Amino acid sequence: MTQFQNRVTQLFGISYPIIQAGMIWASGWRLASAVSNAGGLGLIGSGSMYPDVLLEHIRNCKSATESPFGVNVPLLYPDIDKHIQIIIDAGVKIVFTSAGNPKTWTGVLKEHGITVVHVVSSSKFAIKAQEAGCDAVVAEGFEAGGHNGREETTSMVLIPAVVNAVSIPVIAAGGIATGRQMLAAMVMGAEGVQMGTRFVASEEASSHIEFKKAVINSTEGDTVLTLKQLMPVRLLKNKFYQLVHEAEMRGATIEELKTILGRARAKKGMFEGNLEEGELEIGAVSAIVDRILPAGMIVKNVWKEFNEVLSNPIKML
Repeated sequence: MTQFQNRVTQLFGISYPIIQAGMIWASGWRLASAVSNAGGLGLIGSGSMYPDVLLEHIRNCKSATESPFGVNVPLLYPDIDKHIQIIIDAGVKIVFTSAGNPKTWTGVLKEHGITVVHVVSSSKFAIKAQEAGCDAVVAEGFEAGGHNGREETTSMVLIPAVVNAVSIPVIAAGGIATGRQMLAAMVMGAEGVQMGTRFVASEEASSHIEFKKAVINSTEGDTVLTLKQLMPVRLLKNKFYQLVHEAEMRGATIEELKTILGRARAKKGMFEGNLEEGELEIGAVSAIVDRILPAGMIVKNVWKEFNEVLSNPIKML
């Protein structure tokens, strides 16, 4: 596959502007290194890792690839200071932050020569990320899986809004799993894409095989954004979701919703494979993901389709 040059590929030192999202319970070193070896940018998802586990994944990823990779850090999670120190000490060169104020750690990371990207759900927060010194932003639309913005702005609206608001590179996310969707995002001004759901359904993802099967068997309407009173999250509908939905419909308090959520609910669903009692975080684009593939093949297929459509737009239309 021929290499592609723009601000995103140059920023990360990668061949193709395809980034694998750093998802909890799915994005370990095996997935990140496989994507990086294929020419994209793999991310280790630190949100479900204790500090010592994160260090192990960084070391294993370095052993498995000589290509650039990064770490995704949700800023609202516990032990963030320990995670940041491990990232600095281990010599990680790329960090994606999310779920918090980018001003908190961007300066510290950049002092150590680390490229910083922040995930945003609005043009307002994109501007704040740029002001904080971030090198790029991920504009993540309402369709995305996992924890989501409260604005509920779709990718079709969010991407051009963020592109118009900032001068740093914009990476599109939310509802993207194919080369055609990648091209559509880049026509709107994005310079790369971040994909989560497509890589959950990969052989190297650390998520449970039963969760992967549930993802590829889902159809339109099987995901929903819920728990909006706590932190909005897009889930596959199951018994746990029904409990939450019924509680919300009867006007449950935040404390009651926290009790229903409990602890380790996402681990139970996505990592341990309990499809009824677990929290199954996934994007709406799961409706068109129908196969579990090697991560390298996913990168190859997306890039191949992107170029095929790009080279023959008349046929596309």
